Amino acid sequence: MKYSFCLYCFFYSSNFSCILNRPKLAENYTEDTWLKLRDAVGAIQNSTSIKYNLEELYQAVENLCSYKVSPTLYKQLRQVCEDHVQAQIHQFREYPFESMNRCWQDHCRQTVSVVVDVLTLFTRLRDTGLELFRTHIVSDSAVQKRTVEGILEQIELERNGETVDRSLLRSLLGMLSDLQVYKDSFEERFLSETNRLYAAEGQRLMQERDVPEYLHHVSRRLEEENDRIVSYLDQSTQKPLISCVEKQLLGEHMTAILQKGLSTLLDENRVTELALLYQLFSKVKGGLPTLLQFWRDYIKSFGGEIVCTPEKDKDMVQDLLDFKDKMDNVAQSCFARNETFINAMKEAFEAFINKRPNKPAELIAKYVDSKLRAGNKEATEEELERILDKIMIIFRFIHECGAAFTSKLEGMFKDMELSKDIMIQFKQYMQNQSEPSNIELTVNILTMGYWPSYTPMEVHLPPEMVKLQEVFKLFYLGKHSGRKLQWQPTLGHAVLKAEFKEGKKEVQVSLFQTLVLLMFNEGEEFSIEEIRTATGIEEGELKRTLQSLACGKARVLNKNPRGKDVEDGDRFNFNNDFKHKLFRIKINQIQMKETVEEQVSTTERVFQDRQYQIDAAVVRIMKMRKTLSHNLLVSELYNQLKFPVKPGDLKKRIESLIDRDYMERDKETPNQYHYVA
Repeated sequence: MKYSFCLYCFFYSSNFSCILNRPKLAENYTEDTWLKLRDAVGAIQNSTSIKYNLEELYQAVENLCSYKVSPTLYKQLRQVCEDHVQAQIHQFREYPFESMNRCWQDHCRQTVSVVVDVLTLFTRLRDTGLELFRTHIVSDSAVQKRTVEGILEQIELERNGETVDRSLLRSLLGMLSDLQVYKDSFEERFLSETNRLYAAEGQRLMQERDVPEYLHHVSRRLEEENDRIVSYLDQSTQKPLISCVEKQLLGEHMTAILQKGLSTLLDENRVTELALLYQLFSKVKGGLPTLLQFWRDYIKSFGGEIVCTPEKDKDMVQDLLDFKDKMDNVAQSCFARNETFINAMKEAFEAFINKRPNKPAELIAKYVDSKLRAGNKEATEEELERILDKIMIIFRFIHECGAAFTSKLEGMFKDMELSKDIMIQFKQYMQNQSEPSNIELTVNILTMGYWPSYTPMEVHLPPEMVKLQEVFKLFYLGKHSGRKLQWQPTLGHAVLKAEFKEGKKEVQVSLFQTLVLLMFNEGEEFSIEEIRTATGIEEGELKRTLQSLACGKARVLNKNPRGKDVEDGDRFNFNNDFKHKLFRIKINQIQMKETVEEQVSTTERVFQDRQYQIDAAVVRIMKMRKTLSHNLLVSELYNQLKFPVKPGDLKKRIESLIDRDYMERDKETPNQYHYVA
C-alpha cells in the first residue's frame, strides 16, 4: 500500500454524515473527494453490503487526508463522537451495571481502521475516544458508583462460592484500566472490602476450626486470590491483595495459631501440615522468627519431660533417639533444611538434656554397653553403626562429663572400628589353615580401660570352641605381641541350628544359653545340678538362663515341674514339639536388674572423672588472679564449668589443692586464697 500508518477513528453511521458537509475547499482539494465520501456514507446507511461500502469510505477518508484536511476531519469527528456519548449517559443510571459493558463493547466495535500517512493522527483519535468515554460516562458519579458496586458484588459472590461471569468482570476491569481510572475508582475500594472480609473471616474461623483445617483454608484462599489476578484483576493489584490476605488470615493470628496447634502437629507428626505452616509463615513479616521460638520451646518442654521423669529412665535413651529422629525429619522435610531452625533444635536439646545432672550420661553409657553386648543379635553391623552414630550426637549435647569419661566413650567406638578390621584379617587367615573350622568365629577386642568392668567367669566350653579360641589367640598375639587376651563369656552369643518335629530352625542365643542347649545333643533330660556341673555357669546366672529357655515366650526346653521360676531340683528336657512362625528365633537372656549400689558406683565414677577438670579450672583461675576470695572463686568456677556441680564438691577440691600446695589460705583472712607459684 502507498501509506504504512494506521489510525482509529470512531464511526457512528447515524451521525457521521454531518461531518461530510462541504467546508471551504482549499485550492488543492477536489470536489470529487468530498462527493465520494458523502456517497459512501449514504450507501452504508441504505445498503446491507456494509463491508463493500466501508471500503469505499476508507478510501475516501484516505483521500481527504492526502489533501491535508485531516485536522478538519478530526475536529468534526470529535464533535459527533461527543454528542453520541452524551446521549448514552441516561441508560447507565437506570439499567443494571452490565449495560456499561455493552456500551463499552459497542464503543470499541465502532472503531474503524483507516490507513493514513500521519502516525500522530492515529494516537490522537484513539486517545480522544477514551477521553470522551471517561469524561462523560465513567466519571459520572452515579454511573461509576453503580459500576464499581456491581463489580464488587460479583467478586463477593464468587468468594462465597457462587459462579459468576468472569468474562464480564474481565471486560469491565479492563475498561477501567484502559480509561486509567482502575486504581482510583476500583482498586482502593476493592482492597478495603477485601481487608474487611478477611479480618472478619480470620476471627471467626480461628474460633470454629482446628489449626490443620485453618491452614488449608488459608492456602486455598491465597490460591483463589491469585487465580483472580490471572483471570480478571489487573496485575498491579497482586502484591497489595495477597499482602492483605496474608496479614488478616496469618499475620494477625500467628501466636494464636502456634499456641493452639503447633504442639499437636508435632506430637502427631503431621508433616504435611507442618510443611504448610512453614510455607505460610515464611510469607508473613515476623512469621519465621515466631515459629522458631515456639519450635525451640516445644523441644525444650517435650525433651525435658523425657529427661526429668525418673519413671521413664528405663526408656530415656531410646526416647531421646526417637525424639531426635522425629525433630530431624521435621527440620529436613517441613522446614526446608533451614539452618536457623536446625541450630535452634541443637540449642534446645543441649538445654533440656543438662537439666538433670549425670543421669543422661550414665544411661547413655549403659545403653551403649547393652547394644555392644548384644552385637548382631539385635541388629546388623550397619544398623548397629547407625545407632551408635545417633547416640554420639545425643552424647555431644551433654555438657562436658570429664575428659576421662568422654575418652572412654570415644574409645568404645574406636574399639568397634578396629575389631572390624581385625576380623577381616582373621577370616583371611582362617582360609589358609589346613584344618578349617566349621564354626564361624567373630571376636570384638575391647580395651579394658574403656569398658565397664565385667566379673570374670570361668565356664566349660566345648572342645571345638576352645580350639578356635586358641587359633584366634595365636593369630592376634602374632600381630600384637605383649598384649593379654581375657575372654568374657558373659558377653558372648551364638546362632545354633536346631531340628524340631516342625522342621529346621535357627536360634539366636547367648553363650550361656548355647552351653545349656548343646548338652541336649548328648542326652534327653538333665537336672539343674547336672547342667551346672557340666557348664560351670554360676548358680544365679544359670537359673536366669534356664528360665529364658523354658519359661519365656520361645520355650525350646520343657521344665518339670512347670512354673515361671527355676528352683533347685527342677529337671529339663528338649522340647521337640516347639513351633514358631519364623525360621530364625531370637531368645533373649533375662537380665539382672541394676542394684542401687551399682547406680551409686556409676555416679561416683562420673564425679571422679570430673574432679580433674574442676582442679584444672581452680588452678587456671588462681594463676591468673593470684588472690581471690572463696565466693568469687566459686562464682568463677560456675562460669567456666560446663557441668552441674555442688558447692560442697567444689570446696572439697579446693581443700585438696591446698593440701597439695597449689594454693594457700590467707593467714589473717581464712576465706581468701593465694596462688602458690
